[in-house]
Amino acid sequence: MQCNEEVLREMELWPVWKRRTAAGAEIFSQPQAANEVMLPAQRREVQKPNAGLGGADWQVLKERVAKCAACGLCKQRKQAVFGVGNESAPWLFIGEGPGADEDAQGEPFVGQAGKLLDSMLAAIRLQRGREVYITNVVKCRPPGNRVPTAEEAAACAPYLDRQIDLISPRLIVALGKTAATRLLGVDASLASLRGKLHRYRGFPVIITYHPAYLLRNLQDKAKAWEDLVFARQTMGSLLQKT
Repeated sequence: MQCNEEVLREMELWPVWKRRTAAGAEIFSQPQAANEVMLPAQRREVQKPNAGLGGADWQVLKERVAKCAACGLCKQRKQAVFGVGNESAPWLFIGEGPGADEDAQGEPFVGQAGKLLDSMLAAIRLQRGREVYITNVVKCRPPGNRVPTAEEAAACAPYLDRQIDLISPRLIVALGKTAATRLLGVDASLASLRGKLHRYRGFPVIITYHPAYLLRNLQDKAKAWEDLVFARQTMGSLLQKT
């Protein structure tokens, strides 16, 4: 896959991901082929207190999220952060929850982590609002940007599930452990989940690091790039099957 050098420099990955063959031609490192894995039969099921959204269209769903008081996160929010992007996008990126900037602006990933996410998308020739839809496990900001509890994730689970159904993405990319745990129902390390094709309710899922984590752990940006290349290759394979 050809890559944009300027974008990779912005991600601080150039020239880490450039090496030379014996003949001197530049090539890019590729991730190892990964086997598709299925969810464990005994996975922890997410409870859904907000059931009854099966027939909701986008407008109804947005209204329900805006008025939701199913958990305590609604008490301190400025506004619910629903999601943004192409509502028929082939790519769906799912993060953890809104931060301060997102709570203020009402759009996911608009702070520093959002800028990095945009660079990550650009590196695999994607752009928010076009081929991508972006949302979070929870739609309201947890106090102090803490990790959402299992109960908070469960309260928002029907909203996320309905978003997935309406979008019907070709591929879901889970950003970080909270999103991975929510979709896969297992409490496992990202290291054990990366590089494999999982499934959630029939939709293919790939796991990678959350951009906010990468801002604190620069050494793992190369691993995130590895995941993005795998995701792009997987999407290509999925499209060939249709």
